[in-house]
Amino acid sequence: MPLIERVDRMQLAVRDRAAAEQTFAWLFGASRARQDESAYLNATRTILSIGESQLELCEARGPGPVRDFITRWGEGLLCAGYATTRLDALAAHLEAIGAEFVRDGGQLYLPGTTTAGFPMVISELAERPRIGPVSFFYEATNTLESDWRSVAGRYTRLFQLDPTRFSPIHSARFGYEGTLTLFDPPARLDRIELSQTFADRPGAMRRFVERRGGDSLYMCYIETHDFDGLKKRLLEGDATLIPRGGNIAEERDGCWVHPKDLHGMLLGISRTSLAWEWSGRPGLVRAR
Repeated sequence: MPLIERVDRMQLAVRDRAAAEQTFAWLFGASRARQDESAYLNATRTILSIGESQLELCEARGPGPVRDFITRWGEGLLCAGYATTRLDALAAHLEAIGAEFVRDGGQLYLPGTTTAGFPMVISELAERPRIGPVSFFYEATNTLESDWRSVAGRYTRLFQLDPTRFSPIHSARFGYEGTLTLFDPPARLDRIELSQTFADRPGAMRRFVERRGGDSLYMCYIETHDFDGLKKRLLEGDATLIPRGGNIAEERDGCWVHPKDLHGMLLGISRTSLAWEWSGRPGLVRAR
């Protein structure tokens, strides 16, 4: 079993937690689970339930990672959140291989220097009731200047992943090549997406890598069990949606939400099972 098992949350650096909470409640039916403080982030957090996952809205209370992020980049994805049933074993393994991390309460933080520009927060795995039209987060994207094969090897060592479960990916539309580091296929979609970009293949991903100066945390993905209902909710909330196909009015499978509408977070949405189409098991895609 790998030392990380689920994508279970995202951490978002925001200027105003109350405003961000209102956004995600209105657009996604998210509800407040709790508020707390993070010593490592030096931030106050509002933690929302969104589907079976959580979204941590992090507002700086002084100098630290959140304030630094906001100062440099504005609001946006701070850390990709994963979960494990063996948090202590993961911490011991990271110490044994000399990988830098910080323990803060019940979470482990891995900086981008340990990963590949892909800050991570890892929590104890918890089963939660599903809230709203979202099912769960299942992916965060590590956009790369580095060779994706080398980065896949790094994550294999850090988390004792099984490369035979990975699924290669490429996109002419977005100009990348890489792999999906699937943790438990075909039972679940959870993974880190590794997308290597190239200077001679311009596009949004490549521009992001160049702005960030190399390997970086780019976006995340959710699955929804009610795509039509969620799309309607987003459009009524004036969100800008980019369809997988050619027309958002006719789109029934998936889309992306522009980061300007989600406090800097670029979010992909796919209907139940659709992501298996590009995850190596197209036979698992269910008809609408």
